[in-house]
Amino acid sequence: MKSRPPAQPFHRSACIAFVIAALAPLLTGCDEPQSATAATKAAAPDVSIVTVNPQARALVRELPGRISPTRVSDVRPRVSGIVVKRLFNQGSEVKAGDPLYEIDPRPFEVEVQSNEAALAKAKAVLEQASQYARRIATLTGQKAAPEVENEKAVASQRQAEADVEGRKADVARARLNLEYATIRAPIDGVVGAALVSEGALVVQNEAAGLATIQQLDPIYADFTQSVTELNQLRRAYEAGDLDQIPADALKVRLVLDDGSVYPLPGRLLFSEAKVDVHTGQVTLRGEFPNPKRELLPGQYVRVQIEQGIDSDAIAVPQQAIQRNGGGSSEVFVVKADNRVAIQSVRVGSLQGGQWFVTDGLKAGDKVVVEGFQKFVAGDAVVPHIWVADMAAGVTDTTSTAQAQR
Repeated sequence: MKSRPPAQPFHRSACIAFVIAALAPLLTGCDEPQSATAATKAAAPDVSIVTVNPQARALVRELPGRISPTRVSDVRPRVSGIVVKRLFNQGSEVKAGDPLYEIDPRPFEVEVQSNEAALAKAKAVLEQASQYARRIATLTGQKAAPEVENEKAVASQRQAEADVEGRKADVARARLNLEYATIRAPIDGVVGAALVSEGALVVQNEAAGLATIQQLDPIYADFTQSVTELNQLRRAYEAGDLDQIPADALKVRLVLDDGSVYPLPGRLLFSEAKVDVHTGQVTLRGEFPNPKRELLPGQYVRVQIEQGIDSDAIAVPQQAIQRNGGGSSEVFVVKADNRVAIQSVRVGSLQGGQWFVTDGLKAGDKVVVEGFQKFVAGDAVVPHIWVADMAAGVTDTTSTAQAQR
C-alpha cells in the first residue's frame, strides 16, 4: 500500500522530457536562417579590382626593326703593291687617319726621287732659257738681233716654265702614292676582320676590300609601319581623338630580344616618303646613343614610338580582358550590390601590360583583375583594390578587407 508514492517523480521527469522533445524542432527552425546567412557571407569570394579612371596617355606603337650602323666604310687600296704590315687589332676602335696596313713603300720612294731629279733638270733648263731670253731681248732692243730670235727665245722660256710645272705635278703625284702606301682609316668606328695578310698583293681600287669599319655610336634603328596605321593616325589627329606630340618631345625607345628595355632613349630622324610596293609599309629611322656598344648592326629589336596623346584614355591590366567563345573581348564588372556582371568591351593596343579600352567602360567602373576562378557571373564577391606589386598588393588588400569588415 505504501509503494505508490515513489512513482510520481518518474512521471514528472517523463513529462518534462516529452515537452523538450516537442519544442526542439521549433528551436532548431528559429536558428536555421541565421546560419544560412552566415554561410552565404562566408562563401563570398575575395577578388581584386581596379576602378576605371580616364587619363591622358601616350599612344605607343611597338614596331619591328633592325639595328644598322650610322656609317660604313670598306677599306680599299689606292695604290698597288705588296702588303708588308697590318697595323690594327681586329675588332678594335679606330680613329679617322689611323694606319691600318702598310704596302711596301720602296717603289714609291724611288718614284719620288726620280721625279724630283726630273724637276731639278727642268728647273735648270728653265734657268738657261730665261738667261737666253734676256740676252736676246737686250740685243733686239739694240737692233742687233732680229725680232724672230726674240720670239723664239720667249717661246723656249715659256716651254721651260711649263715643263717645270709638269715636273712639280709628277713629284706631287709620286709623294701622294707614297702616302697611299700607308692605308689609313677613313672614318671613326670599329674595324672588323682583316681580309688580307702580310705578303698579299693588293691592286689599286680592286672590288675586294681589306677591312670594314662601322660607326656604332650613335647608331640607327630602322623599323617599319603599315601605311594603314599611319592613315588611321592621321585621321585621329584630324578628328581630335589624338593630340599630336611635338617633334622635339617625341620619344623613341628600344626593346631588346630578351624583353629588356634599352635604357637610353632615341630620336626619330625621318619617315620615308614612299610605300614599299611589296609589303605596304613605310620605313622609319631612329637614332640612339650607343656608348657601351650594346647595340650591334643586324640585331633584331622592337621599337616603341609615341605617336599621339589620348587625353581621356581608359586602360585596364592585361589579365582583366577575357575572351568569350566568339573571340570577342569582355570584362567582369562588380556592380553596386557587389555582384559580378559580364561587360563586353572593345580594345585597342596593348601597352606596358595594359589594354587600351576604346568602348564598353566608363569612369568609376570596377573591373575584376584577379580571382576569376572563384566566381561565375551573378555571384556576390568581396572586392579589394588591386596593386601591381605583389608584396604591396598583399598589404593593401589585407588592410582594405579589414576596413570593409
